[in-house]
This record gives sequence, C-alpha cells and structure tokens, in this order.
Amino acid sequence: MPTVLITGTSAGIGAETSKVLAARGWRVFATMRDLNKRISLEQALHQAGVRGRVEFEQLDVTEPASIRNALAAVLPRTGNTLDAVVHNAAVAAGGAFEDVPPETVRRVMETNFFGILELTRQLLPVFRAQRRGRIVIVSSEVAFTPQPANSIYCASKWALEGWADSLTYELKPFGIDVLLIEPGPCRTSMWESSPRFMPPSSAYRAWMQHVSDAGDKFFEASARDPRVVAKVIAAALEARRPSFRYSVGPLARLHHFLHGKVRSRVLHRAVAWYLGLSRFRR
Repeated sequence: MPTVLITGTSAGIGAETSKVLAARGWRVFATMRDLNKRISLEQALHQAGVRGRVEFEQLDVTEPASIRNALAAVLPRTGNTLDAVVHNAAVAAGGAFEDVPPETVRRVMETNFFGILELTRQLLPVFRAQRRGRIVIVSSEVAFTPQPANSIYCASKWALEGWADSLTYELKPFGIDVLLIEPGPCRTSMWESSPRFMPPSSAYRAWMQHVSDAGDKFFEASARDPRVVAKVIAAALEARRPSFRYSVGPLARLHHFLHGKVRSRVLHRAVAWYLGLSRFRR
C-alpha cells in the first residue's frame, strides 16, 4: 500500500484528495491544523468504506515544531519511508496591497510558501535515503495570470513555482520528482472564508468593491469541483513518468498555453545540457 502525507485536508482539495487516494488503495496521512475539523471528512470516508486507510495527524505548516511532531508520529508507522507528500495547505487574503495588514501578508507567505519549504526540508532525508519520492505542490493558475486585489496570494504561488522549477535540478539525481498542480477556480471554502480588506477610509474602497463583486460573479460562473483536481493529483502520483506541470481546468490550460506550454521542459533540458547535469549520478 503506497503512503502519502497530505496537508490541509479539513476541506476542499485536500479532503477530496484524501478520499480519492484512499479509494485507490493508498495509505493516507491526512493532516490539518485543527483536528476538530476532521469530522466531515471522517464521515465521508466511513460512507465510502475506506476510513481504515486514512490516519489523521495535527500539522501546522507554519510551525517547524508541529512539522517535526507530525513526522515523528507518522514515519515510525511506515518503517521510516514515505512515497509522496501533497502540499495543499493554503490561505488567501483579498484587498489592495496597501490595505492588507502586514501580519496578514506574512501569514499568507508563511502558509503558502515557507511552510511548504520547511516540510519538504524535513522530508528530504527520507526521500534521499529511499532514492525515490514525489513532492506534489498544489499551485494555481495565478502563477501565470496576475489578479487584481489578490497580489499576496499570487506572489506566494509565483514564489512556489520558481522554487519548484529550481528544486527539480537538485533532486533529480536522487530519483525524487517535483510536480506542480495548477488548478483554475475551485469551489472550495477558501473563496468565502478568506478576509477581504476594504477599510472605510481606503483610497481603493470603490475600486475594491467593484473588483470584489466582479470576482464573485466570475467565481460563481467558472469554479469547478475540487474532486477534479484530486483526480489529477492521483493520476500524477501514479504516473510511471509524471509531467512537471498539470494544468486543471480550461482557464488554467489556456493561461498555461499563453505562458508557454513547453517552456519548463525545454528550459530544464537546456540548462541540464549546458551544465552537464545529465552526466551526474549519485
């Protein structure tokens, strides 16, 4: 039974991915910051008859100690091995940049970027020792398409893409794959639960109200079922030769194409050739 650790599984893409992978025979370690939020996922797993394949652990990706504690609980149960990690935990905040409080900016970056780096850092010794592993990162179409009133979330995903693009060179000699999942709009709780900053005295208030209303209409018309993303993640995990990028949904595919569909593949090969990396083996 292959093993996977997934972050941010209390709802949305994380919860759906846990259900899809459990149904496909994976042993899933579903993690979340607040374990009290696991009830709906537990009920869905019971109904599907796969509750025994999913184990829950508390994990706050913004706290290195929480990451250490979660891995200390999980790895002894797997013989200190792990087939994959799915980095899904994320938060967002809407508003003109000038109006978004600094602490909110840092929270978004700590969750969406630095938390992924730290969990990966702590897992790399395990992946290197077994000379295999898949690091799946749930990014977003905003990696290619800047959005008004969403600059911090966009920045976090752009940072992820640049880091993952570079990391793949370092990990390839060890048989470790880095995979990016780039969904378009998804019908998850993030859209409703994310704060929107429109202070009464803001110079951007009227503009922000217009953007917020237009964004709600766009989301209602275009958002897709997160289970679609979960199935793409499962396919990427089980692919014999996975791609580096997986665009999910028509908008994401369009933006990917406009950005340059083969850019990463060609660039990776060109840089590897220039530096002679293809001749390097561990």
